[in-house]
Parts: sequence; structure tokens; C-alpha cells
Amino acid sequence: MKKRALVSVSDKTGLDVLGRGLMELGYEILSTGGTAKALTDLGVPVTKVSDVTGFPEILDGRVKTLHPKIHGGLLAKNTPDHQAQLKEMGIDPIDFLAVNLYPFQATVAKENVLLEEAVEQIDIGGPSMIRSSAKNHERVVVLVSPEQYVPVLEALKAHGDISPEERRGLAAQAFAHTAEYDGYISAFLAARVKAGSAESRETRPDQLILSGTKVMDLRYGENPHQKAAMYRWQGPLGEGGVCGARQLQGKELSYNNIVDVESAWKVVCEFPEPAAVIVKHTNPCGAALGTDIANAYTRALDADPVSAYGGIIGLNRTVDRQTASLIVKTFMEAVAAPGYTEEALEILSAKGNLRLLEVENRPEAAAGSFWIEPVSGGFLIQDLDVARETSEGFRVATRKKPTPEMMEELLFAWRVVKHVKSNAIALVKGKCSVGVGAGQTNRVGAVKIALEQAGEKARGAVMASDAFFPFGDSVELAAQYGIAAVIQPGGSLRDQESIDKADEQGMVMVFTDIRHFKH
Repeated sequence: MKKRALVSVSDKTGLDVLGRGLMELGYEILSTGGTAKALTDLGVPVTKVSDVTGFPEILDGRVKTLHPKIHGGLLAKNTPDHQAQLKEMGIDPIDFLAVNLYPFQATVAKENVLLEEAVEQIDIGGPSMIRSSAKNHERVVVLVSPEQYVPVLEALKAHGDISPEERRGLAAQAFAHTAEYDGYISAFLAARVKAGSAESRETRPDQLILSGTKVMDLRYGENPHQKAAMYRWQGPLGEGGVCGARQLQGKELSYNNIVDVESAWKVVCEFPEPAAVIVKHTNPCGAALGTDIANAYTRALDADPVSAYGGIIGLNRTVDRQTASLIVKTFMEAVAAPGYTEEALEILSAKGNLRLLEVENRPEAAAGSFWIEPVSGGFLIQDLDVARETSEGFRVATRKKPTPEMMEELLFAWRVVKHVKSNAIALVKGKCSVGVGAGQTNRVGAVKIALEQAGEKARGAVMASDAFFPFGDSVELAAQYGIAAVIQPGGSLRDQESIDKADEQGMVMVFTDIRHFKH
């Protein structure tokens, strides 16, 4: 019996290759609607599905392939019993299916898309056929992506069939494809149901379906014995950011490189002014604003040149000739920036192993993103910490008030300390970090590290703490080094003790009323 293939695709990419390839292999091709017309225009003979079912497409195309003559042809096994039933019912087997689905994801990505428009792009017949074929993959070859056409056609031409392992692989991809599609629809509808309600702001859905596409395999994870890969979220959450970065030169990115690049990129995206940061082990060791990006980088490097060696650079402006000339003077692992001039690329090419990443800032995507933390048997999920306070929301707790210039310093310090691991302390002077205390088990320990690192630079600097001071000892220690002002969330039962210590020393203390723990 002549083999039959059913082809019905929204994405017509590669349809000419698929149609002509199947025709050359002797398949009878069944098709619907626009796909049938496109194949006919290509000179590929087509049998319309409606001619097979004896039933026209109805309900504006909502019902085309939901019929026993289609699903029976896909689901029948090669057993004598199933084949006898097909013969009795006048159903011919379908051996090959190529389907991709209505563009629901592209539709809902459009600005101000109407619910009715989105619902019409929910494919019903396509997923049904894919699932039927994938369930019966021992007999039916199922394709869901144009990328699969050529290798499968070549295997069929070379061997007349594909192996059981390849069939199982295609079936797995098919089920992943429909699961991703359904997950996207579920998330979209859940957001529309709860839009604007208190529940949508305060809770997560009862079922959370996550879907990502592999960007690349990595050599290993944090350590050589750990395997790793990078995946991009499907849909708007996966747009821009580090996952969408273009690597312009340099060695292959490692797991740790990517984690550090993410940390660096988050810091510089906090600022509208030219900003630079150098990150080591996810913590900023130097962060600064500048008159231009070269000046910002110079200041960030000077903040802690010892720790900066072998670090990751984050810049929020295009890398120009001057900045590139400065970067190549020090060994660095990677640079993340929104762009590079041709002159800069030529200069940086002298450091062939230096990884150059062109990253797009998509704050609207980040605003809807979330953070996942695995735990035994499951995972935790939370919104990303994208809160970006302004000084208008701060309140001064001490008798001494900050000048406008000091308040700008405090705001800069507050935005930097947000990206330091808790317990976190950042000392800032002239909108440049001069000391960082990160990841300590007690807050006064973090203060000591930051102050000792700053040394004489601490005099007249400001200090930011990611969480409240449980005692007045940290403020007293800061005063001994000449810290002029402190910014912290407040909220301790002993806040007054810290305020009193600041007042005694003639220091300024500002409360933000928001905490930025980063474990």
C-alpha cells in the first residue's frame, strides 16, 4: 500500500523541501487549507483532508481534522486486529505527520492583543494530531519543526525508514512541543483572569508550567564534575538579557562566567548615567558612575584593582576606542555591554580569549520575570527584585539632614548594595564604591570588611546596608572610620539604638523601608 503523509503547517518554512522530498519518496500527501494551496503552488500533488473524511471544513476552520478517518489512520497499530478494523471502516493508515501550530505565542506577544484574537489562535486539531502520532510513534513519524525535515528525509531516502530510537526522539520532541504550547496558553489565560486583582499580585498560580529552549550546552557547571546547559524562557520572558546576548569574540562561556555576567548586567542596568561594574563571584568589587563610560570604567577598576583581576565587566554604554584601550591593560574574563564600536572591537581583538557579549536591556521583560531556587523535591519561586526606589521615598531618621549631593550618594550606594550577597555592606564616595562587605554571617563582620578595605577612603563616605542593623555597634564602628551617612531599610526593634548612635556622632541616617536581601 502506498504510504501517506499528512502535512498541515502554519510556519511554511521549508515546506518546499518537505513537499518535494515526500513526493520523491512516493508518499501520497494529505493537507488542509493554506498548506494544501501552498503545496499545489509548488507543483506537489495534494489530497485534501476533506476529500478523505467526506466532510467539509466547518466553523470557520475550527473543525478540519477531528475525524475518525484521520485519527484512526494515525493511531492504528500494525497489529492484525487494528489493521482489520481500518479495512472494515474504510480507513487508510497515515504513516507520516508534519504539523506546526497556530502562532499563539507570536499573537499574544503583540501589544494590546485582544483576548478574542488570542483565543482564535489556540490550535485544537494540530495538537490532537501530534499527540496521536507521537503516541503511535512506532508506526508514525511525527515532525513539529522545519529543522527536522532535512535529516528525516535524508534518513528515509538512505534507509527507507528511521530507527526506533529516532522515532522515540521525535515523539519526545512532539510531546514537549504540545506541552510548551499548552503551558503558554495556560499562563496567558491565567494572567487575563486575574489581571488587576489583589490575588494576581499576591499569589502564584496553583499549577506552574515552565518551558525553555536550550541555548547551548556548557563545558560543565560550577565545577568540572557537574553537567550544565543554558536555556532560554519561551515567549516575552526570554527576550533580551544575558540569554539573548551575542558573543562577538572570546573563549566559550562557562557556567560561572554566565552567572557573573548576569550579576554585572543587573548592576549597570540600575543606572541611567554612564555606569561600570566589575564583578567577582557574583559580587561587585568595583562600581562607579562617570562622565562617560571610559571614566566610569576607570573609577570602577580603581575601586579595588586587586579583586578586579580576572573579573567580569559590565557597562551600560557602547564600548568605544578609549574604553577598549583601558580594558586590554588588565586581564579580564568577559565584557557585557549594549554595543561595541568597530575601533573598540579591533583593539579588543588583541585579547583573543576575552569574551565580548552584546546584551540588550529589556526592563519590561525583567519586570515580569521570576527567580527559581531548587529545593529537595521541588523549587521555590519569587518575583525578581526589580524594585528601583528613588530618594523621594526615603525618610531621614536623624537630626542631621543630608544635602542633595549626599542623598544622591546614598541612592547610588543603595542601588549597589542591592546586588551584593547578604549580609551586604557597600561604602561609596563620589558615586564610586570604596569598600564592599559581602556574604558574611553577621552584619558587623560585613561592616568591618568593607571599612578595612576602604581604609582612609572611608572618611566622608556613605554606607549602605541591605537590611537593618540589629544593634548600634555597626554604626559606631562606621563612625570611627569617618563614615558621614548611612542608608538602611530600618525595621529593627532596636532601630532607635542605631539612630541614637548616629546622632551622637553627627551622622546622617536614612531609612528606605524596603529590604534587598540577596542570599
